[in-house]
Amino acid sequence: MKRVIIIVLDGVGVGELPDAASYGDVGTNTLSHVIAAVGGLELPHLANLGLGNIPGVEGIPQESRPGASYGRMAERGAGKDSTAGHWELAGLIVEHPFPTYPEGFPKDLVHEFEARIGRKVLGNFPCSGTEILVQLGEEHLTTGRPILYTSADSVFQIAAHEEVIALGELYRMCEAARAMLTGEHAVARVIARPFVGPPGRFERTAKRRDFSLVPHGPTLLSLAAATGMRVLAIGKVFDLYAGHGITAHLPSKGNTQTIELLRQALAGDTAESAPGEIIIANLVDFDTLYGHRNDAEGFARALREFDDALPALLDGLRESDLLMITADHGNDPTTPGTDHTREHVPLLVCGPPYGGGTQETRVRAGCDLGLRTTFADLGATCAAYLQITPPSAGESFLEEIIK
Repeated sequence: MKRVIIIVLDGVGVGELPDAASYGDVGTNTLSHVIAAVGGLELPHLANLGLGNIPGVEGIPQESRPGASYGRMAERGAGKDSTAGHWELAGLIVEHPFPTYPEGFPKDLVHEFEARIGRKVLGNFPCSGTEILVQLGEEHLTTGRPILYTSADSVFQIAAHEEVIALGELYRMCEAARAMLTGEHAVARVIARPFVGPPGRFERTAKRRDFSLVPHGPTLLSLAAATGMRVLAIGKVFDLYAGHGITAHLPSKGNTQTIELLRQALAGDTAESAPGEIIIANLVDFDTLYGHRNDAEGFARALREFDDALPALLDGLRESDLLMITADHGNDPTTPGTDHTREHVPLLVCGPPYGGGTQETRVRAGCDLGLRTTFADLGATCAAYLQITPPSAGESFLEEIIK
């Protein structure tokens, strides 16, 4: 049985896109700038696959005989958020940017939200998730009013202390917002941001939930599920696709747990009656904990953690497996802002490190896949490998990588 494994390194971009100026992201290069900021970084296993061979990647040596095929991909769709990036990876391009609110949400929209939840809100302006708690956390404790804020991304975020507003109530508030935010106000994600602790020591918890838009068309995932294939999502992937096309879901609290769940999934038994399987995992900490907080040191530690775990993941590959390692956007922690950055993303493609498989499943190493003009080429290639109907966008590079 053929399996496709997609690992999304959330926010690990590899250099500005040609239209980066339109997004205020000229000169960004998440991976290279993190490496430079920490004075160099050894990622031997990613280097062996060919990460340093990708144009735009600096600080990682090129490999004369890389263990994977390699390239980079440009986002064809609008925006630079996780939802648009993940949808495009699965072959669904967002043609028009999701709405953003640099001045906060319109008063009539806020009033409607307040009427739906039966409470007044605090905030309603763009802010980082940690700074908003510094500014409004104590007032929230005394008033019980949820904190509403946004960012440069298309998000409607609601923060609440778990001892003031119970998690279930916070999630219901987000569901009310999701139902309300349609048409011109159809933001990409409504996000529940629970936190704990006393004033001065507020801490956001891992009980965050994203309430995303439903994909507006078929994706690689839904097309695979329609054929009876198993589609396993690990981490925040389930939320980004609003559950559509996903047949099994493993929640995760961060990179360490996601990597372990992925290792277990690779080793686990899959029903042989299934015609194929997709496993897609998102490593969120690069973005959430480090990119958004301008923490290059933490970002580097997370890269080393993934690199250290890579051999075990590769050893878990079976002879008919196809592994894709990529990202969904950039999030350069060395820039003055704290938001996503409009960048190319890396592309590493390989099979099991010890060969095997049939003529239809042996993956060629060392193939330069060049610059792909859309993330959707990944989804098209996965569909061709699994022999299912391809998504509407993207061009398969399967013939270039199968021996």
